[in-house]
Amino acid sequence: MNSCFRRGIIFAAALVLLLSLSIPSFAVGESVSGTGDASSAPSGSTGSDAGPGGIKITGPTIDGSIFTPDTQGPGQIEILDMTGSQGQDATGQVQAPGQQPGTDDSNKDYISGALQSIITDKLPRFGYKFFSNPSIGFAPIRNVPVGPDYVVGPGDTVRIDIWGLEEGHYTVPVDRNGNLSLPRAGVVGVTGLTFDQVKMAIESAYSRYYSNFQINITMGQLRTITVYVVGQTNRPGAYTLSSMSTVINALIASGGPSFAGSLRDIQVKRNDRIVSRFDAYELLLQGSKKKDIRLMDGDVLFIPTVGPLVGITGDIKNPAYYELNGAARISDLVEMAGGFTNRYFKGRVQVERTMGNEYRTSFENDLAGLKQNSAKNIPLENGDLVKIYSVSVQESKIYLSGAVARPGQYSIQLGRTRIGDVLRRAGGLLYMSSNNGELTRVKVTQAGPQTSRFRFDITKAMAGDPQNNMILDVHDYITVRTVPDWTLYRTVRVQGEVMYPGVYTIQKGEKLTDLIELAGGYTDESFLPGATFTRTSVQRKQQQRIDEMIDRLEKQLYGASVEGTATALNESDARMTQMETQQRQRFLDRLRETKGTGRIVVKLPENPRLLKGTPYDLELDQGDTLVIPKRPQTVQVVGSVYNPIAFVYRPDQPFTYYVKQAGGYSYNADTKRIYIIKADGTATRSFVNKKPVTIEDGDSVIVPEKIDVKGKLRDTRDIVDIVYKVAVGAAVLLD
Repeated sequence: MNSCFRRGIIFAAALVLLLSLSIPSFAVGESVSGTGDASSAPSGSTGSDAGPGGIKITGPTIDGSIFTPDTQGPGQIEILDMTGSQGQDATGQVQAPGQQPGTDDSNKDYISGALQSIITDKLPRFGYKFFSNPSIGFAPIRNVPVGPDYVVGPGDTVRIDIWGLEEGHYTVPVDRNGNLSLPRAGVVGVTGLTFDQVKMAIESAYSRYYSNFQINITMGQLRTITVYVVGQTNRPGAYTLSSMSTVINALIASGGPSFAGSLRDIQVKRNDRIVSRFDAYELLLQGSKKKDIRLMDGDVLFIPTVGPLVGITGDIKNPAYYELNGAARISDLVEMAGGFTNRYFKGRVQVERTMGNEYRTSFENDLAGLKQNSAKNIPLENGDLVKIYSVSVQESKIYLSGAVARPGQYSIQLGRTRIGDVLRRAGGLLYMSSNNGELTRVKVTQAGPQTSRFRFDITKAMAGDPQNNMILDVHDYITVRTVPDWTLYRTVRVQGEVMYPGVYTIQKGEKLTDLIELAGGYTDESFLPGATFTRTSVQRKQQQRIDEMIDRLEKQLYGASVEGTATALNESDARMTQMETQQRQRFLDRLRETKGTGRIVVKLPENPRLLKGTPYDLELDQGDTLVIPKRPQTVQVVGSVYNPIAFVYRPDQPFTYYVKQAGGYSYNADTKRIYIIKADGTATRSFVNKKPVTIEDGDSVIVPEKIDVKGKLRDTRDIVDIVYKVAVGAAVLLD
């Protein structure tokens, strides 16, 4: 008991000590909120004509098309992100270079097979991730089978196994002159020969010396070649590769084309002549490697500047910027992007285009019969951005809440679904449901929304009665009520000196005397004046009042702090004000640790029956707690005394007796504000009719410190005094 009480008293004394410091000044914080870029700009028009099909065309048009442009004037040009640099997607999230907007799994639409529709120009560049992905490593090709068309050259080795009348196992290198020095068969020139031709040449050489023999010829260690990767590549330079390497191997080794490099026209040069052009899109989109030729020593891979770029965004399976290799139309771009999702809206497509490097404009049409209509399927130009929109959502849902198995939203068929249908889909009613239901319906009128409520009998609705089983409309709200005053269990707790402490269930209307009877009454060691009764709802209200008082104190301290800062005459005063500010901030932090106890003062007689009919026989509520302590036989002296401690209770002694036992008042004691906290939680003055009050068992003597209050902080002392008393009350409760 004493240790708990001491902790509370130490905390309360600390609050009073902190208040004796000077008035603090608080640093003023500034809240800054960012604003995004404007998402739209006013449109201007440069003319008005009737286009083909009776469609009105405003502003500059594409020859032969029926697209309607939406022109942005000077100063309103939208800059497309064609570099793959860092930007933000439509949700405002920052993206790394080449990252597709919303590529995390939380944004993936598993029904459409694509990402959620995001209309944005911050798109990745298609194909570059394949070469720049750091998870892709490159290792020289070594232990792989050699095809018959492999061209043997200096540095290769050939393994020869002979058996029959003669046996031999040889590993023969190709020397720098392109010759094989065959044991017992002489020299064979193999420069420029394929592996199949080399096998025949070796077998022919040995057949001149042996008969009745078998021979097996394989390639051993392969030579390396030097290939040069130049142009718009991430890591230009000379690369030593296996002689089996192809164009793709060299590209991966060099990090692939940079964002300024082309994926559609990668050139392989041999002896200053272009021997092959590699289109990476054939690999990435079709899985074809037909132009992925094997490289020769000294080959040069030249990556030219990227060609025309067009983007596609929205309800498309792979939104990105794509490089064109020749003429292309909208349908070609859609095919490259994997096609539409199953939620695209065929009634609208928009193409943004830069016109003559002067302004950006947009053209709109629909996607119906796109491939068959050349006026809709317009040719694309460098910098175009095609926007594919999603279908609108037309929900036919109602809301169900209350005592049902699965409350929530349910889809309905207009004109057919009834209340009973939804209740059955929800798994039926819970056992505590009442028979009364309510249907709320909102109708749109020209005067505004009109709300109507209908009561219905749930049993009759489930049975199909037309008057109760009403047809539902969109956004109807059904509520299934529980039976009146439904609570499964109300529980209270009793602790301490009772015969049967523990948790008890109660009924509505049961009172404190009923709880004491359930607990078997008091024990012989019970101390009824110190009984503590707490309630959750009271604790919440107490805490609210404490927080309000602390907020009020904080505002006062803030105002005084600003005044102190403004009147600082020199650096020393400013530094002192700053130190005081920090001390006051710590003081406020400690004050905010004060918590309400929820204690209600009750007076319990020795005979519980005498409690009935009195104001203290409270009706019990959920979560109430009654604690009956043992007789403490002590008196606490707290605050500005020289030895704050607990003393053995002596009957019929005034509070001054215990103050003397504690060494008397300290120099900063406020002797005019001494008060007594009784064991039941009430507080009384220390003097009655100018006579010191007599202390009873379990009481606490509180000696506050003097509080020097200046200027505008006249109420500060009262606020802290209240909080101080709450802290002391908490300590007594812990006791």
